Amino acid sequence: MVIVGSGFGGLFAAQALERAEVDITMLARTTHHLFQPLLYQVATGILSPGAIAPATREVLAKQDNVEVVLGDVTAIDVESRRITATTLGIELDYDYDYLVLAAGAEQSYFGNDDFARNAPGMKSIDDALELRGRIYGAFELAEVAAARGNQEALDRLMTFVVVGAGPTGVEMVGQLVELAHRTLRRDFRHIDPRDARIVLLDAADAVLGTFHPELQASTRAELGELGVDVRLGAKVVDLDSSGLDYVDAAGAEHRIEAATKVWAAGVSASPLGRMVAEQCGVEVDRAGRVPVQSDLSLPGHPEIFVVGDMMALDDLPGVAQVAIQGARHAADHIRRALRGDHERRDFVYNDKGNMATISRFRAVAEVGALRVTGFTAWVMWLVVHLFYIIGFKSQVTTLIHWAVTWLGSERGERTITEQQVFGRLAMLASGREIRDKAARKIGPGVPDGDIPDAATEQPGPQGG
Repeated sequence: MVIVGSGFGGLFAAQALERAEVDITMLARTTHHLFQPLLYQVATGILSPGAIAPATREVLAKQDNVEVVLGDVTAIDVESRRITATTLGIELDYDYDYLVLAAGAEQSYFGNDDFARNAPGMKSIDDALELRGRIYGAFELAEVAAARGNQEALDRLMTFVVVGAGPTGVEMVGQLVELAHRTLRRDFRHIDPRDARIVLLDAADAVLGTFHPELQASTRAELGELGVDVRLGAKVVDLDSSGLDYVDAAGAEHRIEAATKVWAAGVSASPLGRMVAEQCGVEVDRAGRVPVQSDLSLPGHPEIFVVGDMMALDDLPGVAQVAIQGARHAADHIRRALRGDHERRDFVYNDKGNMATISRFRAVAEVGALRVTGFTAWVMWLVVHLFYIIGFKSQVTTLIHWAVTWLGSERGERTITEQQVFGRLAMLASGREIRDKAARKIGPGVPDGDIPDAATEQPGPQGG
């Protein structure tokens, strides 16, 4: 059996088959399991990357029937039941009897991929660390601009724009407010961080679009009290290093000068979905998700299951619980098939509700007909998210950092480097030259020690 992806879908599928008589190969392009809902806390200095991204090998170390492989899947042949993956140019093939596709989703810029250069998304540890560098760096540069009397630069550096008013966007602006008003308020001599301007944009007409209207209204009122400038019906049409342009609901175009932009709007499923969909005679939807049958398998291929953000079924949302429950459903089919029971059962999703934090002690939660706001919802959010963090060590570390941040005003993860901010831009500018050289060096018969030193070959920081 092969599992592609080490997120919620991939990890829970593997764990659900711990006692099954099946040899599992887990292929993933990263070596960690990412708890994506807390990425914004890495970006704002609350949590370290390790707290929300434990090593996959460590998580599965005691499960003897799983082999973890670092690799980027480049081809899937559904007829021959074979997957091809590469690691630094080394290409290997993997045969399978069962396949679980759980490769997740990527940030979508709705056809404007060049926006990514100046507005990182929130889908990876790299994204979060780059945003941390940009956010804290903006305050540092604002201090310099204020000391020099450069008001134009100061205004741009003290403006932060988050695009997308879903849970990620709302949680990000809330933490930007906390950062400016509590954590940094005494740290500078020429600026008052509380003067930071925080803007939330969305093309929709409501924040938290998947929540009940009552909670949408409550959240917008809370954001207003925090001083967040919420602009709805605002479609971003251009974005560069110094700001962005958007068109409002009336068709008028506006410009916001801002050094720091965060993209939290829209996702697109892994391209692997389109690859298998074409071979199975189905078309992916606008977000690149694969239409699956009611048992989460593909038409004509009961041995292939697609779960999580890659699947399209009954308009289910792209949340962790859909991936977890879908993975367990697929694992149940495989366990029964190994016992000779090939009955196909429909996937039934148990909606456990929606939650989102707004700021310290403020959140909204929706569980069935129950709608909760304020401190009670915030405690519910804490408990649920702490429960789903993988590993006791990570849970304890997270709890300590939360206590330091919310009972006090400090944040333990404020270290930033130029490499965090400019590394991705330098890699893009180099055309992956360094990685390609390393791949050639690490080929058959060449010692690993001959990989070139990136520090001597990497171009200097790009961009502004």
